[in-house]
Amino acid sequence: MNVSEASRVGCSGTSAREWVSAGRAATELALKHEEVDLAVHLGLIDAGPAMGAARPPIHRSEIDRLRARPGFPEQLKERVRTVGTAEGASLLRTDPARFTALARAGHLPPVAFHLNRRRTVVWLHLADELRDFAAREPDLPTEWMPLRTRTRARGTDLRARMWRSRRIHRMLGRAADPWVRASLQASALAAVQLAEAVVDPYERSHLARIRPRELMGRPGTVAGREAVARMMLAEDPEETHWRRANLTLELDRARAAAPAPRPACLPTARPGHTASPSVPHRAARLRAPLVPAHRPAGREERRPGRPGLRAPARRDR
Repeated sequence: MNVSEASRVGCSGTSAREWVSAGRAATELALKHEEVDLAVHLGLIDAGPAMGAARPPIHRSEIDRLRARPGFPEQLKERVRTVGTAEGASLLRTDPARFTALARAGHLPPVAFHLNRRRTVVWLHLADELRDFAAREPDLPTEWMPLRTRTRARGTDLRARMWRSRRIHRMLGRAADPWVRASLQASALAAVQLAEAVVDPYERSHLARIRPRELMGRPGTVAGREAVARMMLAEDPEETHWRRANLTLELDRARAAAPAPRPACLPTARPGHTASPSVPHRAARLRAPLVPAHRPAGREERRPGRPGLRAPARRDR
């Protein structure tokens, strides 16, 4: 991060050298880049606002605070340690099949994911949360599972829904601007559903422009980005209805605070309605006649077949 970027995120009177990039912070905190992203997402590290496509910078005082805590860096690394199915089952002292059933039923919400070589989604869970679950439900990982859990495990997989829910919940906790909060709710809706919920195209454009950048699950391949895009969207009708209802509430607060920006040449539309254009539509202009209604006098008649050939003179019989 250059000095100009750091000066924009810093408070007034704050030196740009007091802000460091996320990569530099990862080195000083003995963490991997994805572990820093996860720590920021979980609220373990207080970071500044993100600049475009860059990771958010971290203040020098925050790094010093974390380095001064007892047990650094092992304690910090353990709090962001994620495990897959096999290691997670080992922590719960159960088999991988039962672990997967509990996760599919919504008992073990994942915190992140990545794609393996076969482009299959691999869900990751916080080791701390699995230990807390084992202490809270000591019989569920090993004893007979309730009927509701078994039914859910055989039916819909709730892991993607749980990941979306906790992601939006965490980001809402850090968002104060009402339009940003609305953009987080809109991020879980497909384009058709979003167009039905937000009729004004300028509001939809504003929501897409100010949406916070996603930190979790950022594979660099095209297939990975497509998988992340699919994972972001609500799947079942119940989740879609819930997100649309939350979006409506957030939009009401955002519109009451300030209208979405729109071009100065267009009148401000009422919430949920688009402004009527002041010029005729292009299709209406195309329907206008391309030739004059009356043929000019003195122009010779031409046959429609070959252009440039005059019609032969008619002979009287």
